[in-house]
Amino acid sequence: MIEFKFPDLGEGLVEGEVVKWHKREGDFVKEGEDLVDVMTEKATVTLPSPATGRIVKILAKEGGVVKVGQVLCIIEEAAPGAPVEAKAEARPEVRAMPAARRLAKELGLDLSKVVGTGPGGVITVEDVRRAAEAAKREVGVAEAKPAAPAPPAEERPAQPLREERIPVRGVRRAVAEKMKKSKSQIPHAYHVDEVDVTELVKLRERLKAYAGDVRLTYTPFFVKAAVAALKKYPLLNASFDEERGEIVVKKYFNIGVAVDTENGLVVVVIKDADSKSILEVARELQEKSARAREGKLSLDDVRDSTFTITNIGAIGGLWGLAVVNYPETAILATGRIVKRPRVYEGQVVPRDVMYVAVSFDHRVVDGGYVARFTNAFKELLESPDLLVLNL
Repeated sequence: MIEFKFPDLGEGLVEGEVVKWHKREGDFVKEGEDLVDVMTEKATVTLPSPATGRIVKILAKEGGVVKVGQVLCIIEEAAPGAPVEAKAEARPEVRAMPAARRLAKELGLDLSKVVGTGPGGVITVEDVRRAAEAAKREVGVAEAKPAAPAPPAEERPAQPLREERIPVRGVRRAVAEKMKKSKSQIPHAYHVDEVDVTELVKLRERLKAYAGDVRLTYTPFFVKAAVAALKKYPLLNASFDEERGEIVVKKYFNIGVAVDTENGLVVVVIKDADSKSILEVARELQEKSARAREGKLSLDDVRDSTFTITNIGAIGGLWGLAVVNYPETAILATGRIVKRPRVYEGQVVPRDVMYVAVSFDHRVVDGGYVARFTNAFKELLESPDLLVLNL
């Protein structure tokens, strides 16, 4: 008998949530075959079977939280050279996002009867909701035509629920834990400024024609400008080692980018962003954002970031103060680009303006240092030709 335990995945991860078992008790599994999906604060990871044999007992149920070293299941290993048995019956694979699986489980909905409209036919949360509403309507029709008239109700009609309790699970639970750690351990301070991005708007419009199938957003420009500014002000590309009382300055530039998904906020990482062009950053960001929304990120997609950018303006906010992505030193939040009257070449004209806000660890840097970093970031966005020279 083999006890399959939740392994140490590194990155300081200590627990995860069981999202989906690919096998059931009594099934046969081959060594290396996908066995179970576990969601950590970084990504959803598919763990392979450690051996070939029959699954005797599953100890970690879907939706449950497991610690590193906790037994997930027990496998009765097949004898060496013994033929691998087939499953008792073929079960069609149901492809669904983790959030859609959880919602279906809460609603008691059979996912095999839901039509997926996501990429490649993946079932989304909206698909589950539509199926649940359709099921309710079918029940309503059946109830509207009873076999015999129902006796008049003497009781008062049931009042609608005034509260709803939502279990904090998955990415939301991981975000909650990480934000709590960040705010309790990092003394946050903030710096806000505005940037005239009129020339950047024009440059992006010109370059979109050369981007091919890559969606050229503003974020890749922000990434490249941030890297150039970080090279001048490296203390913001660092972390604080509390045990040793040291500031750890990173000589590499792995830029995290916050992605809004149905499962919650996920930070994907552009590794060695200083060595990549704006178009390369845009392509990688597009691919990783798609995988984030499908719940298919690997640990390598989300680990080892040194500085994070969150573009709240993509959704609609003018500006906001973000929470530092622990254990980094700073996070840059960019707001929505709006037209505002500004004095330009002696005249008051409408210009494209954007707010930026830097949240930082006051143990590592002071406000003046952050202001100088922000000025360097601004200069590159206000004169994007300088940004191109950094490629």
